[in-house]
Amino acid sequence: MRVSPIVFPDPEALGRKLAAEIAVEIEDAARAGRPYALGCPGGRSAASTYRALADEVAARRLDLGHVVIVMMDEYVEARPLASPGREYRAIDSGLPHSCLRFGREEIVGRMNAAAGPGRGIAPERLWGPDPGDPEAYDLRIAELGGIDLFLLASGASDGHIAFNPAGSPADSRTRVVPLGERTRTDNLATFPTFGGLDDVPRHGVTVGIDTIRTWSKRVVMVAHGSDKGKAAARLARAEGYEADWPATVFADCAHPRLYLDQAAVAASAALTSL
Repeated sequence: MRVSPIVFPDPEALGRKLAAEIAVEIEDAARAGRPYALGCPGGRSAASTYRALADEVAARRLDLGHVVIVMMDEYVEARPLASPGREYRAIDSGLPHSCLRFGREEIVGRMNAAAGPGRGIAPERLWGPDPGDPEAYDLRIAELGGIDLFLLASGASDGHIAFNPAGSPADSRTRVVPLGERTRTDNLATFPTFGGLDDVPRHGVTVGIDTIRTWSKRVVMVAHGSDKGKAAARLARAEGYEADWPATVFADCAHPRLYLDQAAVAASAALTSL
C-alpha cells in the first residue's frame, strides 16, 4: 500500500520522535514480561535515532535486559577453495566498517551507558547474520517471535536495503550476496575510513526481502538529507515491492511508516519537477 510520509524539520527531530516510540515499546514489552527485538541498520540513516534513544533510556531509566538488537547485515570476506566455490567469512568485527562493530559501539554501547550498570543489553543479545550459515538467522528470528520494530533505510542511488541489491527476489531470505558498485559507492560515504572503492568488500551477508516482510511486526523507513531525494520519491509513491528499488519492500510490511526530513522532501520535489 502507498504510505503517506511524515515529514520532520531535520534528522534530529526525526530521531527524537522515533526514539520516543521505541522507548515506549521497550517499556510495554518489559511490563508484559517478553523480549523486545529491534531490527537495526548500520550507517547514517538511523544515527540520529540511536543518539536520541540513548537519551530516552537515561530519561526514563529503562532496564534493557529484555532487549535484543538484530543487525541487518555484515561485510564478508570471500576466499576461494581448492575445489570450485568460495568460503565466506564475516570480516573482523573490530574493523571500523564492520556492521557488528557499529551495533556494539553506536547502538548497544550508547544505550548501555545510558542505562547504567546491570541494566544494559547483554553481549549475546546483539545479533548478526553468520555468512557460514545464513539460513539459521531467519530461524533464530522466528524463534524469538519476530522483530517488534525494524528500522529501515534506503540506498541513495540504487535503493538497496541492507545489502539486498536491485533485482533481489521478493522471496529472498538471509544469504550472502555480491555487492554492486553503486551500493559500494554509497558505503564510501557511510564509512569514511575506506580509502577508496577498492577497499570496500565485494560481498555481504544480509537479511532478505522476505525476512524483513515476514518477521517484522512493524517497520519505519527513514530517509533524510538532500542526497536521499531520489529515494524519498520512490518510497513515497511505492504501493508494494519493486525489485528495481528493493527498499520499497517497506510498503508490503505490517504497519509501515515513512519518516522523511524536509531536505529529502525538497530534493524529491526538485527531481520530480525536472
